[in-house]
Amino acid sequence: MYNATRDIILPTTITGSLPRPKWFTQNLGPRSFLEAMMESAYREQYTDTVSAYLREQETAGLDICTDGDAHYDEQIGGQSWTSYPLFHMDGFDRHNPELSRMQTGGVGWPMGHILHDYLEARVMPRITGPVGRGDLQYVEMWKTAQRLTAKPVKFGTIVPDLLAMAVQDDFYPDPVERLMALSAAIHEELTALADAGCPVIQIEEPPLHLIPGRGPVFDKLGMPELVEVFNETAKGLRDKTEVWCHTCWGNPSQQGVFSEVHSYQPALEHMNQLDADVITFESCSTGHIDIEAIGKTITDKKIAIGVINHRTLQVERPEDVADGIRTALKHIPAERLVISTDCGMGREGMSRRHARYKVVALVQGTNIVRKELGLPEAECLAADGRYSLVTEG
Repeated sequence: MYNATRDIILPTTITGSLPRPKWFTQNLGPRSFLEAMMESAYREQYTDTVSAYLREQETAGLDICTDGDAHYDEQIGGQSWTSYPLFHMDGFDRHNPELSRMQTGGVGWPMGHILHDYLEARVMPRITGPVGRGDLQYVEMWKTAQRLTAKPVKFGTIVPDLLAMAVQDDFYPDPVERLMALSAAIHEELTALADAGCPVIQIEEPPLHLIPGRGPVFDKLGMPELVEVFNETAKGLRDKTEVWCHTCWGNPSQQGVFSEVHSYQPALEHMNQLDADVITFESCSTGHIDIEAIGKTITDKKIAIGVINHRTLQVERPEDVADGIRTALKHIPAERLVISTDCGMGREGMSRRHARYKVVALVQGTNIVRKELGLPEAECLAADGRYSLVTEG
């Protein structure tokens, strides 16, 4: 169901996360969101942060906003993207977390590499009982953001696949059983979120495109099986809301996790079978190498391409953003093209100022192409020369 992108040509958005303000010093930890919001200091810092995120996106001129993933704690490498659900779902020993290792196809980095810190910070709770949705409270988080803006707020969360790979398990005898229990719990939470009126739900990072390089998940689940898991997690959601599937090549601490550029092409046929309205692709960082293949293969969904590199501090020129969009338009109809960032920009390595102006460049570049196509341009107050503090002469 197209809610947020209906009737908008070349809609703009970001993946999700934004750099945390220095004054947001409170952490949620294992507390529930509603419990933390009882505390005046947390409530003030959280709501001020979300408000600031939304205002920056509005002044940039984005069509679809996010809450910047403000509920994630400040953890090494953006680890909270994985740890938040695990510390807030039923069935986990939240009080005795332990060092976690990916249980299939893991990538290791030696001591002395920045991502070795990331591995040492993978401290997750162990499964000790039946998994349930617990106190994820995505509905309350989305409502807190949506009531601060008239623009649609997209809400995203990690896929059960990566959660199942990140934890030790004393309860489920088979890892696939663990995975499906996580899928059912997340599906229940996302159904409640859709029922509450969330206009866009983004399910983040099914590892289909990683299979060719890393092998099957748990040595038994290939791309067809991972499609089935995603579709179970998303079952029925498209009848109620717009569903996005985000994909990228990883960015802990804004770092690339592969030594060479990878291609989506081996996974595209399977990605076309995902039960989603929009699929996002990391594209800017790879020089848009897969655009033609994506356009030929993903034929019945909208396609969001990244035109902003989330791993560099160099702010893109609007002209370069426009070139990326023009390249995409050679292979993807404008009616099915969404403009976004490669991935989130809040995984520890970027300042708020860099992220802010990357978002502004995204809108400015899109406006260049909109003008060429005779489409309405978005108001971008952040780039309006009338309000510059620098005067000529």
